Amino acid sequence: MAENSYNASAITVLEGLEAVRKRPGMYIGSTGERGLHHLVYEVVDNSVDEALAGYCTEINISLMADGGVEVVDNGRGIPVDMHPVEKKPALEVVLTVLHAGGKFGDSGYSVSGGLHGVGISVVNALSTDLSVVVQRDESFWYQDYKLGVPTAPVKKGEPSTNSGTTVRFWPSKEIFETTDFSFEVLSTRFREMAFLNKGLILTLTDLRAGHVDEKGEQLTVHYQYQGGISDFVKHLNSTRGETHKSVISFAAEDKKNKISLEVSMQWNAGFSESVYTFANTIHTHEGGAHEEGFRTALTSVVNKFGEEQGFIRKKEDRLTGDDVREGLTAIVSIKLIDPQFEGQTKTKLGNTVAKTFTQKVVNEELTTWFEQNPSEGKDIVRKSIDAAAARVAARKARDLSRNRKGLLEGRGMPGKLADCQWTDPAKCELYIVEGDSAGGSTKGGRDSRNQAVLPIRGKILNVEKARIDRVLQNNEVQALITALGTGVHDDFDIAKLRYHKIILMADADVDGQHIRTLLLTLL
Repeated sequence: MAENSYNASAITVLEGLEAVRKRPGMYIGSTGERGLHHLVYEVVDNSVDEALAGYCTEINISLMADGGVEVVDNGRGIPVDMHPVEKKPALEVVLTVLHAGGKFGDSGYSVSGGLHGVGISVVNALSTDLSVVVQRDESFWYQDYKLGVPTAPVKKGEPSTNSGTTVRFWPSKEIFETTDFSFEVLSTRFREMAFLNKGLILTLTDLRAGHVDEKGEQLTVHYQYQGGISDFVKHLNSTRGETHKSVISFAAEDKKNKISLEVSMQWNAGFSESVYTFANTIHTHEGGAHEEGFRTALTSVVNKFGEEQGFIRKKEDRLTGDDVREGLTAIVSIKLIDPQFEGQTKTKLGNTVAKTFTQKVVNEELTTWFEQNPSEGKDIVRKSIDAAAARVAARKARDLSRNRKGLLEGRGMPGKLADCQWTDPAKCELYIVEGDSAGGSTKGGRDSRNQAVLPIRGKILNVEKARIDRVLQNNEVQALITALGTGVHDDFDIAKLRYHKIILMADADVDGQHIRTLLLTLL
């Protein structure tokens, strides 16, 4: 058996698109469903770049019956003239050379989308077949590819008075684990793109057999939002109620540094924070510099307005960022040259300029809005103060449950718990009874070794509808939490339950049934 040798001949050089086919995960993240859909995004991103530059108004995407995808735009069309360095048509360069395209260098797009930025050549490399039709320079231009290699030179066709690019591709079944595109995944992404690019028309059509809606009709979605991210906020808040009527929207641009910002926001009646940030239309799930700038400015402005209006009088009353963002729905979209993405999934913006610019713009614009809309501003501050009260109440409740021993010794604990002697939870029972009179008779008939009794006064709070601070301020609820010993919220631990059997004892009437229902809701 020959001995393995390690010399120059053992070094494999992968040139051009061959490297993409050998290691596709390096370029599109995976060869699963996520990577498959990324091929579509890469082609559509090129069309969106044309829209960002002001040359494209409509993009049509079709899932074809034979498993391919067609993307049509009305942009300027990919250039077809001879490339000065590569000595072949620019169209062929874009489709065969990695990192070739208008988003690289200073002479192309000033701002471009696309997370990986690898270019349409990667789509070509990972497809069995790809065809492109360009309309520009008063003509049609054609070229076809197989496994990333052109089957013929770029061909000039009939005259055309229009402009645009049509790309059709068929993903390789040998490379991808699945080549079945999800209409839902794509439609969600394209709706987001339409929100982020005001006025841009995006249409997705499913031409595959058997892919129909509940009425048996062809699946088609058409997205266009003249309000842009303001419409995005309205869409997200459509079922959440409103704290104030108007959507706060503003935009700013620094032409010298080629950076622009759009922000739309509105507080709703809920308690969850929904802040979504984007950089060059890419959803930055991990946030980053622009989100930090937004949060810092937002907290500062709301506190300043609250102080000016007399809601906040002491330093210890100042609202935290979490208080201010409770119930907030916001879209923060920044566009800049050369975005630096960090984080585990490369969806965290790292550019320092994004933080300083966002913080400055949000501080100035939001301050102006509060000054011009004092009534709605007061509603926002009141909601934030309620959130702060809930935070304080939750902390007190946690402290209360942690200090259970002192409370059980009778230091102000409501409910008059008559505890049992045994400490093994598996052998202990808790009887929750209605009123002191029932509590007295139950105590008299119990086995005090393993049976505890806790009287409650009438109907407790409906915890399903009440917010957390009011729940935790209720005396009867506090008594139950303390007696059970499990803690609440972040400190909840079922292993600390002091009684493994809980018996509800209420009158056999409508009120008694109501009391049992309220107790079961709490438990």
